[in-house]
Amino acid sequence: MTDDTDDERQARPPGKGETPEARQITPSAPDEFGLVQVWWGDGKGKTTAAMGMGFRAAGHGYRVHMLQFMKGGASSVEDVRGEYNAIAQTPGFTYENTGHYGWHGLLDESDEDEHVAKARGGLRRARELVDAAADTDLGSPFPLDAPADDGVHMLILDELLYAANRGLVDTADVVDLIETAPDGLELVLTGGHERSDEICDHADLVTNVRKERHPIDAGQRARKGTEF
Repeated sequence: MTDDTDDERQARPPGKGETPEARQITPSAPDEFGLVQVWWGDGKGKTTAAMGMGFRAAGHGYRVHMLQFMKGGASSVEDVRGEYNAIAQTPGFTYENTGHYGWHGLLDESDEDEHVAKARGGLRRARELVDAAADTDLGSPFPLDAPADDGVHMLILDELLYAANRGLVDTADVVDLIETAPDGLELVLTGGHERSDEICDHADLVTNVRKERHPIDAGQRARKGTEF
């Protein structure tokens, strides 16, 4: 890779005859973060897309955190998920899980009241993280090993929309969280088979991930490496 000037790089289309080289990840700050993204629908890929953006942002040295709702495990899923291992190996990318065992609304012997308690606790935790980001300079780099409570550039609230769809958390509280998020924080919300107009009306990017066919409908269980 040659040391081109800025003008030379701008004049050359990306990748023209050159394969980008991986570089060491060092702390940096985004110039254009601050949008609210909503990924909903009945198709597979919402969490996958959000984590893909998380890895991309972390690769640029931005601080990323994923807070998961509802995904508390099930008999068909091992106690360690592949994404957790990958995140743990990526500088600047962290996660935490506020889910309860099983899945709300299914006859899996899980405690329905505990699903509600965990989801609401997760929303309180999301508020803490948003407030922490508001108390920082999001235009500056963060140490890659700093806790999420010291501020992040991208916050992924995985399955929060499912929790809202199912009434585990109040949609108005989710909207309030969005409205109070600081400028410069990229806020990514996933989940939900039903569209929430109230939440989507406050988003800058809304993607409906639609299902055409899914092997689960034919009895296929979650597969290691694709679903967990």
